[in-house]
Amino acid sequence: MNKFFYGVIEGFYGRQWSWQVREDYAGFLHDHGFDCYIYAPKGDAFLRAQWRDNHPQEDFQQLLSLSQYYHQRGLRWGLGFSPLGLSFAYGEDDKIRLQEKINQLNALNPDILCILFDDTKGDVEGLAQRQLAIVDDILAVSEADQHIICPTYYSFDPVLEQIFGKRPAGYLETLGNNLPDSVDIFWTGNQVVSTAFTVDDIDHVARLLGRKPILWDNYPVNDGRLTSEYLHLRSYMGRPHQLAKWSAGHLVNPMNQPLISQLVLQSLPLLYKLSEAYNADTALEKGLDKLGNRTLAEKIRIDLSLFQDVGLAEMTEQQRLGLCNEYRVFNHPVADEIVEWLNGEYRFDPKCLTG
Repeated sequence: MNKFFYGVIEGFYGRQWSWQVREDYAGFLHDHGFDCYIYAPKGDAFLRAQWRDNHPQEDFQQLLSLSQYYHQRGLRWGLGFSPLGLSFAYGEDDKIRLQEKINQLNALNPDILCILFDDTKGDVEGLAQRQLAIVDDILAVSEADQHIICPTYYSFDPVLEQIFGKRPAGYLETLGNNLPDSVDIFWTGNQVVSTAFTVDDIDHVARLLGRKPILWDNYPVNDGRLTSEYLHLRSYMGRPHQLAKWSAGHLVNPMNQPLISQLVLQSLPLLYKLSEAYNADTALEKGLDKLGNRTLAEKIRIDLSLFQDVGLAEMTEQQRLGLCNEYRVFNHPVADEIVEWLNGEYRFDPKCLTG
């Protein structure tokens, strides 16, 4: 049984992080005591819609360097792989190409391989059985130490059935009863974006899955049509430190803005290390202190509710332009990300859902 861990999964749509940002995150995660980083951006088509094709050599080399960089810092490194289309039809030719792909990914030395069946139609006869067959064939060749499955229905949120069709009867139970005990399963909570987790929530899904879930926590991610209008800056709340006993792990999905995300992410280790002594407001102050600019920290503190609660859609044009001018003078990378967001450079683009 794997020990409880927490980490970051780069698993969002929209504007992607640069390779340099991903490399720099190794230092941030190491310094704050995280266990792992999982590369699973929705923008990498060669792990999703074009999974049958090889990564361009330059991108493959970037991934190999990233793997080495994280391992050098004592962090576990993972990949998120979405074999899109196989839940509908899976023949012998598909199996051969799938296993060839996994052998290619083995060369990147992932400690964790996530097999992601999310964000695809699910009202398919024999869905669970089809996915179990795919997982079995991946496990036969994968050299990763840990495997995590994301079900098509990874939450009880009714929005999933509205978008992807009615969940097949017994879907989660069939996966849980037939997956090897060593394979973990993601769960986002009662909602796709859950504001809180309780022991009753976790116990319920754990009984269905026959194992403790690994939480895929969609906070502070802001890659959706509505959420891209906001910057999520408050530290973690509604996540009891007892999650370390109730669940098998806790992976958090950051915002498209990598540096602003760190204001929130740094509070997760504090939550688990301080347990009952954890205070979200104090954790936010620690994050702001790390900016190294007191004036900028105070400015963000003043504007926090405007960014997180009001959002771009409700701002007046005068407010938005005024804020752009105020943050532009700081010449600070976090302030630069705020200006870009204010300028609409992170707005949701429906085209990102097709990749």
